[in-house]
Amino acid sequence: MKILFTKCVLCFSLNLLAQTTAMGYVFEDTNENGKKDRREQGIAEVAVTNGIKVVLTNQEGKYELPVGEDNIISVIKPSGYKVGINEGNLPQFFYIHKPNGSPDLKFKGVEPTGILPNSVDFALISSEEKEDFTALIFGDPQPYTQQQVNYFAEGIVAELEGIEKVPFGLSLGDLVGDDLDLFNPYIKAVKNVSIPWYNLLGNHDINFDLENDTLSDETYEAHFGPANYAFNYGKVHFLVLDDVLYPDPRDGKGYWGGFREDQFQFIENDLKHVTKDHLIVVALHIPLSEPDGRDTFRDEDRERLFKLLKYFPNTLSLSAHTHIQRQDFFQKEEGWQQDKPHHHYNVGTTFGDWYSGKLDEKNVPISTMRDGTPKGYAFINFDGNEYSIDYKVAGKPADYQMEVFASKVVAKGRGTKAGIYVNFFMGTEGDEVLYRIDDGEWKEMQYMEDYDPSYIEMVYEWDSTEELMPGRRSSNPIISEHLWRGNIPTKLEAGEHSIEIKAADIFEKTHTAKSSYRLAEPVE
Repeated sequence: MKILFTKCVLCFSLNLLAQTTAMGYVFEDTNENGKKDRREQGIAEVAVTNGIKVVLTNQEGKYELPVGEDNIISVIKPSGYKVGINEGNLPQFFYIHKPNGSPDLKFKGVEPTGILPNSVDFALISSEEKEDFTALIFGDPQPYTQQQVNYFAEGIVAELEGIEKVPFGLSLGDLVGDDLDLFNPYIKAVKNVSIPWYNLLGNHDINFDLENDTLSDETYEAHFGPANYAFNYGKVHFLVLDDVLYPDPRDGKGYWGGFREDQFQFIENDLKHVTKDHLIVVALHIPLSEPDGRDTFRDEDRERLFKLLKYFPNTLSLSAHTHIQRQDFFQKEEGWQQDKPHHHYNVGTTFGDWYSGKLDEKNVPISTMRDGTPKGYAFINFDGNEYSIDYKVAGKPADYQMEVFASKVVAKGRGTKAGIYVNFFMGTEGDEVLYRIDDGEWKEMQYMEDYDPSYIEMVYEWDSTEELMPGRRSSNPIISEHLWRGNIPTKLEAGEHSIEIKAADIFEKTHTAKSSYRLAEPVE
C-alpha cells in the first residue's frame, strides 16, 4: 500500500512538473515533415526562449524552460537553418502555451491549448545562407477596410509577386487599422509575395478591450505568434519587439512607446548568446526618435536599450508608425554609449498617407506621405555585419529616388524668389546634393527643413478644383527633413533650360534626376 501511495505521489509530482516546465528538442528535420523522427538528430547550442528566459540546447539538442499559464515557447533560429512556414507563408518557430486560452474579447484570441505536451520540439531545416542577402521591409500596411486591403494588394504586393533572391520579408507593425478581423485578409495579400514573412505588432493591431499591456496582443498572437522574438540570418541578429505600451502608464489612456520589465529581461538574455561582432537589427513600430519634440517614447527605456547594445559595435534599428521617412543618428549626448552613432531608420510606409490622394491607373490612391515621400517599401542589403538601404517607390522605376520641383516658366533677366527644390527621399542633412543648368558647372544645393512644394501643389489642387475628384483629399503637409533648394538662373537665353540633379546618400550611392524650366521675355 505504501509503495502504491509513493507511486501516486511521484506521478502527481511529475505531472505538476510537466505543466510548469516545457522541455523538448531542437532537431534537424531532414525529411521536412515538421516532426522529430527517430533517426533525426538534435542540434546543440541553439537558443530557445519562453519570452523572458533564454537557454541553449545541450549536446542532444534538448532544452528545458519554466512556463506558467501564458507563455509562448520559441526557437531563435540560428544561421544556416530555416524554419517551416504555414499556408500563409508565416514562419512557424513557436508553440503557444495558454491552457485556458485568451480572455473573452471583441476579436478572437487564442483557443485553449490544454495540457502541455511531453515534448515541445522545434524543427530546423538545413539551409545555405549567404552572408550577403537582402530583406524586404514594409512599414504600416494599415488597411481599415477590405477595399484598402485590395489597395495594398494591387498597389504594393502585385509588383513584388514572385520576387527572387530575397529570403524573407518583415512588416513593421500596424498590419491592419484597428479591425483585427482584417488580419487574415492581410495575410492572404502578403502571401502572394511568395517568401517567408515575419510580422511585428503596432498600435493599431492591439486588443483595446483589455487594459493590460501583457494581454493587449492576444489576437495578434493567435495569428502571428509571439510579439517579441528573435532570429539569425548570416551575420545578422534580428530582434523584433513590441514597443507599444497600452494603456499609457502615465494616465491609463492611449499608448506610449517603450518596454515592460519582462521585455528587457528577454532582450538582455537574448543578447548574451549573440556574437559581439554580428550586426544587431532591432525592429520596432514606434520610433526611438521623437519628431517635433513630442514625448512619444519613454526616455529611460531608450537609454536602457542603448545600454544593452553598448558592447555591439554594429547596430541598426527600424521603425514605421509616423507615415513619413527619416533617418536619425543617436550620439552620446542622446544616450548612445559608443563613439560610432547609432542609425535609426524610420521607414516610409506602404500605406502612405492613409490611402489618400488621386487614383492611379490601377484606381489605387497614390497616397504620397506628408513629407513628400511617395508610398513604398525598403530593401535592406546585408553583407556580413554591414548594410545599405534602398527605398523603392511603389509603381516607379528603382532609380526614382528624388522629386524635383521648379517653376515651369520664369521671366528672363529678372531676379526671382522661386527656386529649384529636390526632395531626396533617403537623404539626410549633410548629404551632398548638386545641381547644374544646361551641362554647366555643378553647384551645391542648400539643405533646408521646410514643406515640400510639390506636395503642397498636389494637396491644394483638391482645394482649388471646382469639381470633386475621385479619391480623398491628402493630409496637410508637414516639414520634410530631406529637402534641398537651389536658385533659378534667369540671365540666360529665352527658351527651355535643363536641370540636372546629382545626390549621394549615406551609403555612398549616387542618384540622379532631371527636370527643366523655361525662360520667357517679361510681359509688361
